[in-house]
Parts: sequence; C-alpha cells; structure tokens
Amino acid sequence: MLVILMDNQILAPEQVCQSCLLANGNGQPRWRGGQLTCGQAIRKLTEQQPMQYECVMGFRVANID
Repeated sequence: MLVILMDNQILAPEQVCQSCLLANGNGQPRWRGGQLTCGQAIRKLTEQQPMQYECVMGFRVANID
C-alpha cells in the first residue's frame, strides 16, 4: 500500500496525487513493477524501514506492506 508521508501525517495518495499532472489516469502515483516511476528512491537508513521515494512534486511516498 502506498502512502504519502508528511511532517506529522500519513495521507492516502488520493488526497495528494489527484491534482498531480504525473499521476496515472486514476489519480494514483505511477507505480509499476515495484517502483515509483514518477519519483526516485530514497536511501534507507535501516533495513526495517519501508522503501521510500521522493516524487517530483517533493512529497515522500512509502510502500507499506
């Protein structure tokens, strides 16, 4: 499940990505093959952290299983 991480909040992608020009036709982040294609991976600090990405709009996206 993809979530948007903000300072003290976790948001659903629908709350942020709906207005993004890079979102897919459903207003979701472009997630393909286990990668966020509208952003870049952020290096993990610990192995226990979920994979995180920074989208081109500057938001942090995490893949939480």
